[in-house]
Amino acid sequence: MPQGRDGRPFTIVQLSDLHCGQQFFLPTLLERAIAEVNELAPDVVVISGDLTSHGFKEEYAVARDYVDEIECKSLVVIPGNHDSRNVGYVHFEELFGDRNSVLRVGDVTIVAVDSTEPDLDNGQIGRGRYGWIEEQFADAADLRIFVLHHHLLPVPGTGRERNIVNDAGDALECLQRAGVDLVLSGHKHVPYAWRLEDLFIVNAGTVSSSRLRGHGRPCYNVVEVDGTHVSVWRKYPFHDQERIIQFSTETKTYEKYTARIEGEVTSNR
Repeated sequence: MPQGRDGRPFTIVQLSDLHCGQQFFLPTLLERAIAEVNELAPDVVVISGDLTSHGFKEEYAVARDYVDEIECKSLVVIPGNHDSRNVGYVHFEELFGDRNSVLRVGDVTIVAVDSTEPDLDNGQIGRGRYGWIEEQFADAADLRIFVLHHHLLPVPGTGRERNIVNDAGDALECLQRAGVDLVLSGHKHVPYAWRLEDLFIVNAGTVSSSRLRGHGRPCYNVVEVDGTHVSVWRKYPFHDQERIIQFSTETKTYEKYTARIEGEVTSNR
């Protein structure tokens, strides 16, 4: 079973949509979030894309400096659609390495892929990668996590949906075959959670951009794994946190909570 250090829950922090370099970038929030992450001392940190605003080399340099401040040896980073603008994926590879990666930490397997298309907001996984994804998840693991930038399912409160990956249906079927438990994504700056059959899909908000919809607030996700029990929390830099969803990887029972900023808290079993 996944186990963190000193007997505590295995912990994953998900930061997304940093957007370093644009006028909406809020460096104080990112600095605060990184300080909170370092204090939490997670087992893994996942950054699910849009590190930059326009994919320019200078923006990547700023993002790299911030990422270097994260005190976690197990780091998963993928590009987002903003990072692939202006041939920015070249700078990503120079500063962060491969755009697709596999991380195995104890009984946890994390497969992360680049779902972006150059200079396009929409993306895709691509049928040529389905076999590779399934191969990476083939070995025994108590928790299988898939990471991409784009949505696999539409998210409420984001308006007309045009930015789920083009091959979402086939990609979801691939992840079901691979026995994936949890999907982490970003992109629309709206945190949300879905359950689809045996798959739990969790979207992160933006951690450090003022480009927000409605009453949204900058935030990031904290995933705590204690045996077969998984809890996902939404954390606001400088402020409090609230649970998004909790579920069992064994029985697939779950409770999902709406955000307080939406006016109520409800749960679904």
